Amino acid sequence: MTESQHPSSINPVASRNIPPMPPPPPSLMTTQRQSTQTLDMSSVNRSPSSAASSAAYRPGPPPPMPKSSTSALTLAQIIKEAYDQGYSDVHLGVGEIPRFRNRGEIQSTDYPETNKEAFMSWLQEVMSEAEIQRFEEHLEFDGATQYDFARVRINVFGSLKGYSMVLRLIPLKILTMEQLRLPSVFRDICHHHKGLILVTGPTGSGKSTTMAAMIDYINKEMAKHIITIEDPIEFVHQSRKSLVKQREVGMHTLKFDNALKAALREDPDLILVGEMRDKETVNTALKAAQTGHLVMGTLHTNSAVKTIERILNLYSGEEQDAMRVAISESLVAVIAQGLCRTTDGKRAAFHDILINTEAIKEWIKDGKYDEISELMKQASFDGMITMNQSLLDLYQDGRITEETALEMSPTPNEMAQFLRGRV
Repeated sequence: MTESQHPSSINPVASRNIPPMPPPPPSLMTTQRQSTQTLDMSSVNRSPSSAASSAAYRPGPPPPMPKSSTSALTLAQIIKEAYDQGYSDVHLGVGEIPRFRNRGEIQSTDYPETNKEAFMSWLQEVMSEAEIQRFEEHLEFDGATQYDFARVRINVFGSLKGYSMVLRLIPLKILTMEQLRLPSVFRDICHHHKGLILVTGPTGSGKSTTMAAMIDYINKEMAKHIITIEDPIEFVHQSRKSLVKQREVGMHTLKFDNALKAALREDPDLILVGEMRDKETVNTALKAAQTGHLVMGTLHTNSAVKTIERILNLYSGEEQDAMRVAISESLVAVIAQGLCRTTDGKRAAFHDILINTEAIKEWIKDGKYDEISELMKQASFDGMITMNQSLLDLYQDGRITEETALEMSPTPNEMAQFLRGRV
């Protein structure tokens, strides 16, 4: 499908993986689409900084399209609808009705099933021909693109019915820790000069949003050199009091571990690692933390104590004693996070926060994880909290129901006792 066959009231200009660039000279406006592009929504109030880069503007706008056919619908229109409604994700696939994720729950639409022609035209809006060809060869694609109103993380994959795509909407405005209602201990954690900070939780638990708020706070308050290594870049930070350099795996570096090792020679104060996926990355992160750098990373674990166990499980039995010592010496804090639906239909974060005090250090070295869990329940003066205590606070503030507290609790029996006032 050619560009002129895309009826749209929004006029996107495709972009991949970088924040908006200044407008090019008119002579460049008709050049071919390249893999690094910027999606512009001309029907939204476009700021000069978000004008298109190296792809041609599409003619328009044509009349609004009915919902009777996905072939007549642009991806830009779908994403704008999701953004306007406050949805977090868009789910598209050949042979499936487009769906949105609304505050944690999948919600159907009244669009018809998507055919392959429509799906391929959507890919052409946000991917170059080379990227589409690479996807068709590997049947997997990860990337990001940007509109005037939101950044979008893209994952395209093959499935039983045909090609599918999930789009995660990432706000351009980074929420502050106050707006997210994060505990005050988060600010204290940000003031550490060296060590390892881990933010953990399942997919969709708000880890990226929390880390972005912490980086934003440091960026505004402290003069540091911040290097982020992400796959793909999600929240885009502008240098303020700090100097921020963001690198994307696959575009600016080949591997997390390569970029992390290189970062040690780039005079950083803070290194953010999007995901600590393997033993090599953990090793390098610990080395960076031990040599005077502050390192932030994420893992997919459900509690603070399980995070330590997950890291140790990357190592053989004979290596674990040495690794327990390394972790105990390097760790600043572990923040495990989840999201739950609130009584006003929004979502709130609840946390399991482990602060590496002297007592915690000794128990990590000795592998006494049950003792660590018990201490977390009693050490609120150090900023520690368990998920059950965090959920109870939300319940007592009237922000969640008793049913939600029990549903989201990692140990519902203990949560029930909390709710009955027995603990």
